[in-house]
Amino acid sequence: MQQSSNTRKPISGIVFLLSLLLLAACITSARSHQNISEIRLNNDFIIVTATVKDTFSSLAAEYLNDPSKGWLIAEFNHIKSLTPGQELIIPLFSFNKGGLKSEGYQTVPVLSYYRLSKNKPSKTAITQDDFKAQMKYLKDNGYHVITLDQLLGFLDYQEQIPEKSVVITFDDGWISIYDIAFPILKEYGFPATIFIYTDFVGGGKAMSWKHIKELSEAGFDIQCQTKTHRNLTVLKNKESFKQYFNSLEMEISYPKKLIEKKLNKECNCLAYPYGETNNLVIAMLKKHGYRAAFTVDNQSNPFFIDKYKISRSAIYGKYDIEKFKNKLSVFQHMELK
Repeated sequence: MQQSSNTRKPISGIVFLLSLLLLAACITSARSHQNISEIRLNNDFIIVTATVKDTFSSLAAEYLNDPSKGWLIAEFNHIKSLTPGQELIIPLFSFNKGGLKSEGYQTVPVLSYYRLSKNKPSKTAITQDDFKAQMKYLKDNGYHVITLDQLLGFLDYQEQIPEKSVVITFDDGWISIYDIAFPILKEYGFPATIFIYTDFVGGGKAMSWKHIKELSEAGFDIQCQTKTHRNLTVLKNKESFKQYFNSLEMEISYPKKLIEKKLNKECNCLAYPYGETNNLVIAMLKKHGYRAAFTVDNQSNPFFIDKYKISRSAIYGKYDIEKFKNKLSVFQHMELK
């Protein structure tokens, strides 16, 4: 059978990109005479010439309606800075939602912090200076701290995220998150998620609902770490299975409702106390409308991870910067065939 003339033959991404750049070069002189600064190829691509006033953010605001997506333009064109007169291709779509490449796939580290201290580290408490040094390292080395919603969009294969994406989370709800971490994260413009267990709120070294509400209004994501922080997979001494089942339902349903009532925002994610889960716990989470849940398995996450077993890497108080770097795996090398 003769092949239809309308049938398209597949071409590689590199050849396609080069073709677009050649087209841009061919029309440069015509554009300069016509005073045209952009060429719309189709509904997927626009070719523009950078001016002295342009930044990745300004171009993303103009063409993608979102200044925070400047990285999408930079990554598509494989550049880190703009030069006036430079030809750029603006992709109008997410061109690599799963982060897949011929040599492997993207992974996202989710960092888990507990407490902070002014100057005395412990296993679970990181000092103010060390935390700030870690945030500075992320900023200086081109990492993008993304929200939990962005991560879940990536895991649902609905949203592309920057190649060097990281998520920052805190557990329990210690007051040091408000006193120490909050100002540092605000300085760097980093979002974060706090998993609270609601019985801890208002305790001696815990945040109050007033603190938590202020953080929520400042853009922090407040999610759940159960009601009492019990191990969800282990029956207590002399506890019957029926008592365990009822306790499990309370641990999962009550804090979700309370957080939503206090903050008027949806609570749909949970961090497992001690990182432990089982099939019954996961079924209960799904029943009560949780979208995802997190362990502490010290691995980075590809888009195909089980969303009820998302890995987090604990950052302990006596980690030096080299140990911190080892938690930042953003790509798994593996030849895809």
